[in-house]
Amino acid sequence: MKKLTGILALALLVLSAATVEAKDKKSFEIDTQKSKVYWTGKKVTGEHTGYLSIGNGNVLVDNNKVVSADLNLDLNSIECTDLTGEWKDKLVGHLKSEDFFSVEKFPNANFTIKDVKSEGEKKTIVGDLTIKGITHEISFPADIKVNGEILTANGTALIDRTLWNIKYNSGKFFESLGDKVIYDEFEIKFELKAVAGEKLSMK
Repeated sequence: MKKLTGILALALLVLSAATVEAKDKKSFEIDTQKSKVYWTGKKVTGEHTGYLSIGNGNVLVDNNKVVSADLNLDLNSIECTDLTGEWKDKLVGHLKSEDFFSVEKFPNANFTIKDVKSEGEKKTIVGDLTIKGITHEISFPADIKVNGEILTANGTALIDRTLWNIKYNSGKFFESLGDKVIYDEFEIKFELKAVAGEKLSMK
């Protein structure tokens, strides 16, 4: 009888621990209406700015810490914010062309978070960025907050476009470009909001 009681107690302990662990883990769904990825590209004669939308994504949180995430970026949604009219249309069309993101062949980019490193209040996101079917690891500082059913994250990364075979007017690969050089590094800034899955579906 004592043996049976001991087995039952152990089973209850295991079940209790599993329940606590499950409660500590939450899956958040990206709110695509309130999340954006902003970009800045620079050249010798100036810069261009814009944004693109997140098609879908989710974030896994364990005990209020982000442990993984998967974001699909909709490259068809690329917008330019510093130009208007014909010039804006030309730039957006060029960005979608083979010279840059080859959107017809690769309509989506993907960013998968593999780790979030913490040092005091500072956090560094480490993940894989896939563009045009090419994947490279990137890391950048970020501000991440989990408040109940709401998660927000903001971070800025500098990306060397040539690593993803985007070489148009790169001084690294072409000579005598003069003031037509486009710098290899461009900036992407994430502004994300995510909501616990069941809450988002009720909105």
